[in-house]
Amino acid sequence: MKFIPLDAVDLQLLDILQHDASLSNVALAEKVGVSAPTCLRRVKRLRVEGWIERQVAVLNADKLGAALGHGLTALVEVSLDKQGSEHLDDFEARAVSLDAVQQCWRVSPGPDFMLVLQARDMPHYLSISQALFTQDANVRNVKAFFATKRAKMTTQIQLPLTV
Repeated sequence: MKFIPLDAVDLQLLDILQHDASLSNVALAEKVGVSAPTCLRRVKRLRVEGWIERQVAVLNADKLGAALGHGLTALVEVSLDKQGSEHLDDFEARAVSLDAVQQCWRVSPGPDFMLVLQARDMPHYLSISQALFTQDANVRNVKAFFATKRAKMTTQIQLPLTV
């Protein structure tokens, strides 16, 4: 697929949308100074070309925790015994298939993976760790850190507003 290079209007659209994707097309067009049809066409192109992966609602974890019972957020370092691409791919596929895994990063140097896990409680975390870490003979080391406070969580990527 051939990509059209991003221009200043595209960058403005991406910046605004990552802060508030609920804006109407007309409101978005006004903010960037283009017509509504032009805005709609550009946003559609940005989606088709993969610049916009998806639009989601970011939930308030503190309110949900108060309403549903506070869960556990664990940041987990995972080191594998064998680091061949097939071993890395196998572990990654298992990790990303679990709903409890919110983020999965391959990292270097140090551990092979960093995971962000969300569990209902400690027994739920233990069942996740059994399935993901203990039953895999290639997992050499696991180091889990349990979050006590979330000081910042964002999904925005800082963008230059000009090219």
